Amino acid sequence: MSMPSRMPEPYGQGSGANLADILERVLDKGIVIAGDIRINLLDIELLTIKLRLIVASVDKAKEMGIDWWEDDPELSTRARRDELARENAELRERLARLEQLEPSRAPRTREESP
Repeated sequence: MSMPSRMPEPYGQGSGANLADILERVLDKGIVIAGDIRINLLDIELLTIKLRLIVASVDKAKEMGIDWWEDDPELSTRARRDELARENAELRERLARLEQLEPSRAPRTREESP
């Protein structure tokens, strides 16, 4: 009586890990890929490129203290609103200063119009 050998099955067959399981595990734990590219000529460094790639879920990234997308106006509507509100306040302040310098040239409101 011979025992069949237990060779691991290729991915995608049987009960092996599938892509969704691997992706879930990577996003849950996070993964960092780092590398440097240096170009030297006769021991003179001409160019250095540092590459850092972090693959993680949003929750895991926040847990690690990474949340730059929340303050980027191109990626966050809240950040865009905050930037517009700041710019609006700055423009109102500049307008008020200009009106104080030259009150005779200040624009008239509807109540002041003849």
